[in-house]
Amino acid sequence: MIACLRPLSALCLAGLLAACASSPSSSLGELPRTPQASVEQLLQQASESKPEQAALLRLSAADLALQQQDIGRSARILEQVPMEGLKPAQQIFASTLTAELAMARNQPKSALKALSHPSLERLAELPAEQQARTQLVRARALEADGQTLPAARERVFIAPLLSGEAATSNHEAIWALVSSLPVDQLQASDQTDLAGWLELARLTKTSATLVEQQAAIDKWREQNPDHPAAKQLPQPLGKLKEIAGQPLTKIALLLPQEGQLASVGRALRDGFIAAHYQAQQGNQPQPSIKLYDSSKMTSLDEFYRQAQADGIQLVVGPLEKPLVKQLNAREQLPITTLALNYSDAGQEGPAQLFQFGLAAEDEAREAARRAWADGMRSAVALVPRGEWGDRVLKAFQQSWQAEGGRLIAAEHVDQPVALAQQIADLFQLRQSEARAKRLQSTLGTPVAAHPTRRQDVDFIFLAATPQQAQQIKPTLAFQYAGDVPVYATSHLYAAGSDQSQYLDLNGIRFCETPWLLNGSDPLRQQVGTQWPQAAGSLGRLYAMGADAYRLAPRLTQLKALPESKIDGLSGTLSLNPAQRIERQLPWAEFRDGQVQRLEDSDS
Repeated sequence: MIACLRPLSALCLAGLLAACASSPSSSLGELPRTPQASVEQLLQQASESKPEQAALLRLSAADLALQQQDIGRSARILEQVPMEGLKPAQQIFASTLTAELAMARNQPKSALKALSHPSLERLAELPAEQQARTQLVRARALEADGQTLPAARERVFIAPLLSGEAATSNHEAIWALVSSLPVDQLQASDQTDLAGWLELARLTKTSATLVEQQAAIDKWREQNPDHPAAKQLPQPLGKLKEIAGQPLTKIALLLPQEGQLASVGRALRDGFIAAHYQAQQGNQPQPSIKLYDSSKMTSLDEFYRQAQADGIQLVVGPLEKPLVKQLNAREQLPITTLALNYSDAGQEGPAQLFQFGLAAEDEAREAARRAWADGMRSAVALVPRGEWGDRVLKAFQQSWQAEGGRLIAAEHVDQPVALAQQIADLFQLRQSEARAKRLQSTLGTPVAAHPTRRQDVDFIFLAATPQQAQQIKPTLAFQYAGDVPVYATSHLYAAGSDQSQYLDLNGIRFCETPWLLNGSDPLRQQVGTQWPQAAGSLGRLYAMGADAYRLAPRLTQLKALPESKIDGLSGTLSLNPAQRIERQLPWAEFRDGQVQRLEDSDS
């Protein structure tokens, strides 16, 4: 390779081009390579060369500019190379480079379009290095475009072409892709290696416990000894194997036993203990539980010292938000902790802290997901006035707009006397009345016209108490908007036995915990026998306590397998990148005073 370019003779130019190209075949043409020369030197020589040689030099210059992360310059140089004048190998190189530039600009569809050039049909005739480069950018573009399974298929196909660090990175990327697929997409494939990856992902997702999961993985490896993942387990599965070898044997349950939160603490505690006793009826050993009273705790440091002395491996709690904020502000914790509340959003906490609660934001996101799946596209919102309502509205708005929906307007409900006016404003009824009056004035005769609501609203997102909701639904009907679908959070459902209180909520759809929608669940029946209040709105706390027990041994598993989910009694649980448990909830509808569970929608 040459270190410096001076004015070139024909012989020197030929040498440069030899350094810049390889010739797979005469019909394919030369494949550019980037020499040890600057972009400026390559462009200078291109300006002095014949068209075919100039094209090779410009392709090399554009490639070098991209390597130097000068995206704009690379694109400008590439625009100077006419595709129709290139041979197939050069067209493939240019298409690959175009796709890489598109990905650098976060434009996966443009990248895939570039890789649809007819010359790509001859990619298999090129050297393995170029094949791998082209297929890797295609895999990245497919993934960024949401085509997860095709991206995994592409990477599995590429794998034999790679070695060293590139092979390892691709190996882990395959697992990240297949493990992110929902279970119903983990079906057999006609590609042997891909089928093995999909089966391994299915086994990890459908195993109820870590022990069952490890047994399933070991059996899979025995049955597929030559599969790449059997020879080298993906890193997350290797970590899970380490976790399984260190079983959880002692848990601290840190909850308030006195004060304002004592009743909440008792419900969480009883749900947690009930789940523990239910699990003991199985064949697997369960951890022991030691109770600690957070209302009598003098300091978190003192608590953790005592917990370490007691041999605690995992802390579940605290419940109090100020304590959770304190934990979140620390750089690290001495013991892994599952807090039963949330700190302020947007503040990164220590690696040992996980957070779980009945967040209203989860339900707002769930409403956006469900409404979009049901075909809704334009929304208005009614939320309570105050900080809680602001948080719920923000979560709904962010999720709804991320889906592609439009939030036309929002009102904060405060005084009931203002409700009619607020709903009228949402649906622009006053404008309709004004139009009727103007028409009457113009005609000079009375006009029999009812106010009409705006027609661009598909549904209402509602976060309200039972009392507020019982006023809102009739007011909607009074304000000519009774036919607009309403999607609500669970807060409007008191879970009481008096059906008459739900008559005014007829037709409202709302998300709710499986605990309150599935009265036949064995744990709910068992708990309800001992604590009848668990059948009412307090049941959500019993469900959360039970789910905290189920989450306890699987936190590291959820972290290692980010797309994993646990079917809980407070919802379908998953872990987000901030180590907060998120819930996806089932849906129900009020019908003639009854609560009817709805079928799940495709999301």
